[in-house]
Formats: sequence, C-alpha cells, structure tokens
Amino acid sequence: MATTATNSVLGRSSRRWCRKEGGAIIIGVGFTVILYYTLTHSDSPLIDPQQQQQHVSDDLVNLTLLHTAKDKGAFCLDGSLPAYHFQKGFGSACNNWLIHIEGGGWCNTIESCSLRATTPLGSSKYMDTQVHFSGILSSDPSQNPDFFNWNRVKMRYCDGASFAGRPESEPKNGVKLFFRGQLIWEAFMAELFSIGLSNAKQAFLTGCSAGGLATLIHCDDFREHFPKDITVKCLADAGFFLDEADVVRSRTMRSFYRDVVNLQGVAQSLNKNCVKSMEPSQCLFPRQIVKDLKTPVFIAQPAYDFWQIQNILIPNGADPQRKWRKCRLNLRSCSPSQMEVLQGYRDSMLKILNEFQQKKETGLFVNSCFIHCQTWISLTWHSPTSPKVNNKTLAESVSDWYFDRKVAKHIDCPYPCNPTCYNMDFTRH
Repeated sequence: MATTATNSVLGRSSRRWCRKEGGAIIIGVGFTVILYYTLTHSDSPLIDPQQQQQHVSDDLVNLTLLHTAKDKGAFCLDGSLPAYHFQKGFGSACNNWLIHIEGGGWCNTIESCSLRATTPLGSSKYMDTQVHFSGILSSDPSQNPDFFNWNRVKMRYCDGASFAGRPESEPKNGVKLFFRGQLIWEAFMAELFSIGLSNAKQAFLTGCSAGGLATLIHCDDFREHFPKDITVKCLADAGFFLDEADVVRSRTMRSFYRDVVNLQGVAQSLNKNCVKSMEPSQCLFPRQIVKDLKTPVFIAQPAYDFWQIQNILIPNGADPQRKWRKCRLNLRSCSPSQMEVLQGYRDSMLKILNEFQQKKETGLFVNSCFIHCQTWISLTWHSPTSPKVNNKTLAESVSDWYFDRKVAKHIDCPYPCNPTCYNMDFTRH
C-alpha cells in the first residue's frame, strides 16, 4: 500500500524497477499489510535535477491536524487526531475539488492494530509534517494536466479499516485502541465543507489501495453531500481486491477480511442489503460494493497487482517450500506453469470487471504491469514514459472519462505484451 511516509520502527529494504532506473522502499509487517513504496528520481535520466528540485519545493504540502474531530470522537487507532494535507486551487479551477485517500492495508487483530498504532498508519504523531504532492495531486500541469489547479486534499489513513470501523467494537479489556474510521470519514467531510468544498462545481473522490477500497465504500455518501447538478465521480486505484483462492485453494483474503470486519464492526458501514443477504465480510470486496453504487466510478487496476499476487494468490503461508518465491517477487522468474496460474488470476479479475464495465458511466484502465498504485506517482500517472493502454496514459484515460470526452474502458493484452510497463523486481537489493 502506498504512502510517502517512512518509519524507523519498521524494517527497510531497497528494491528496484526492472525497466527504468529508480528506487523503491518497501516496509512491511506480516499480513497486517503495511506497505509503502516511493519512487526516487535523483538518479533517473528522465528528469532534470534542477526541475526536480523545483517541483519538490513547490509541492511540499504541510500536515493539518483535524482539530474538530475531537468533539466528534473521531480518533486514529492510538487516540491521536486525524490529519490531512491541503493545497488550494487557483484560476479557473478554484471551485473544483480532488480528494485522495491514502492507502496502507488493514489490521485484523488486537496485536496488529496495536503495532499499527505506533506507525503513521495508526497515529498522526508519526506522520511526516510535509509530503510531496505528485501524480494526480501534482500542481505541475505537465504531470497533471487536468487537475493541477484544483483544490487537492490528501486524507491520511490512520484507522486500519478503510475508514469504516465503529467504536462499538473497541476492546473492553483495557487495551486502548480506537476504531473510529467511520467517524473520521464524517469529520473529514465536515472539515472540508467548512473550508470550501461546499462551493464545489466539480468534485472527485480518489484513493489508492486500501484508500481505493475506502473510496468505493464511501463513494455514494460523498455524492449525497452535493446538489444533483454538481459533477461528482470516484476513482479507485489498485483497490479492486479479489475474493480468490490462493495457490493451495485456501481463501486467505476472505478470512482476513472477516477478521477485519468482526474486529472493527465494519459491517455497519457496508451496504445494508448486501449485509442482509450474505456474510458481511463478503460485502467488503469491491465486486459486491460496485453492484450497488449509483455514482460514476473509474477502476484503475494492474492485472498483475503485486500486492494481490503476494498476499491473495501466493501468500507466504501458501508456499512453505518456497517454490513460488522467485516468481512472486519478479514475474520474469516465473515458470510457464506458474505464469499460467497468474494468467488465471488475471482472467478472474477481467471476468469480474466485465460485470462492472457494463454500466454506461463507468471507466476502466487495466494494464498488464507488475505494480500496485499508479495515480499518485508522476511516472505512472502522466509522463513521457508512463505505461499506456490503447496509446493512452492513465491520466489521459481518467480525464477522458471524468470530463465525458470519450469512452474510457481500456484493457491491456496479457503480460508481457506491454513494453511501456513499469514492473517491480523485489529480488534486487
């Protein structure tokens, strides 16, 4: 899951891209799934260092604590105040708003939530006081041609349940953990409306990974805050998690989501009709959520999402003999029979997304890259070297859809057909 923050509490290891020079930082804690990665451009030939420094300086955005959350009882896991970063819009887009929800996995036990509460994904005490706005949040028109001058907000993620937890489920045994995700969402909406979102002419809710799931969960509620004549749409980036069996036929992700839902009382934040008709944790999967959405949604999803491959299809527990170790870290290392399994996972994803794309107002961008979130990184969002499908970057596809310029339903051919992809290589230290 993606964020720009790092935390010395957690271990670090450097990784590299297969295709281009650049770096990545991965920080993980078991299946709690705390995962960060960020591109570093300092050694990249694609960007002039002076231009890079100028953009970094221009787009460093301060952290704002949500002080009004205290009266609403809306707290991060550790009891600290939620937080966000805000860059004011200008010019012709001064009344347009883009809100991006940070990703960062989930916690499914008291132990994993307690650990998470000592990181930026569970406490504002550990969040960076400034972050760099890039990709869909960038103010550089060359990187973000259609949203660069909008009011742009990054909502920091600190509840561990995609802003859907409920206080009624908090532990009663003396453990101090706050399950207030739903209240945080409501507090954010109140805050943003008080600083100008109430005057929006166009509004766009986006999110990456667990933040993409949060976007889907809250999309219709977001839309209901506005008059009917205001354009309101949502985008989930790498947030379309599948309920698929792993390589030993266990439902690892289903079990994990069941734990999250039960621990934090998430069922109350999910679609009521869905919860009545099936086991509540099933309703946390995007396949079920999008069936009932009334607001136009765009799904940006790599068909070979490295997080899903490493945690849903081939979790560590499903590979005790480490037969999949190299393949799950670098697709170039997969045997023909292993690639057949990965292609099967892609087929399952496309089958489900085919149901979704039947709706007229939906948008879709499915490339064949071994990557995760792509909207918040300039290289994968919109640059001369960005991945393309049907000769469109992700940014161009999203804009075509949001502004009703063209139908934007782009599905890539199978790996390794797309030479424009950035593919992660986790085997290189």
